[in-house]
Amino acid sequence: MYNIEIMALEVILTIGIVFMSVVVHEISHGYAAHFLGDPTAKYQGRLTLNPIPHIDILGTILVPLFLILSQAGILFGWAKPVPYNPYNLRGGAKAEAFVAAAGSLSNFALAIIFGILAQVVASVDPSQTELVFTFTTIVFVNVLLGLFNLLPIPPLDGSKVLLAILPMKIESAYKKYIINPFERMGFLAFFLVVFIFIFLLAQPFFLFVNFVTSLLVGG
Repeated sequence: MYNIEIMALEVILTIGIVFMSVVVHEISHGYAAHFLGDPTAKYQGRLTLNPIPHIDILGTILVPLFLILSQAGILFGWAKPVPYNPYNLRGGAKAEAFVAAAGSLSNFALAIIFGILAQVVASVDPSQTELVFTFTTIVFVNVLLGLFNLLPIPPLDGSKVLLAILPMKIESAYKKYIINPFERMGFLAFFLVVFIFIFLLAQPFFLFVNFVTSLLVGG
């Protein structure tokens, strides 16, 4: 019973960390857009750490709950995307790339901060294993979110970042054969990306995430 309670607490803790990390990710998109001239997120009340406006019934509640109850061995979800109007941004495609990258950059910043905190706590008081575990989980989740969202597959942020830096000829081909087909699929594109990730990229990706996490928390 004790082990079950610990596992339940760890699951709840992980879900909370994942959700708040995703919220920070989304808010960062909004702040980046606001900085570049688009106040859409601000006017819609989405530049807040209050989790309620960011809850997506499907992505925040139903999908994670299903994965936990079915013991799928993987946990993912999403918050409601923070809206922005690309036509209001100063800087064109480069501005969109900056807004897209802002989410992952915020996750990397959180990973670095809590990695340092984990090292400090572990060195000052080695008995604080639960606190170090919590900080390490925050680091792992944010490294994972940051890197996953930079994969250059629509609708992930990495596709917009890549689009802004590709040479024009390659950019046209990327739009025609990658961007446009995924956009036509709409919401199904997200599940296709998850499918591709799980069956083709998951193992090396998680090995790399674990490697980066161990570096940040001091091994």
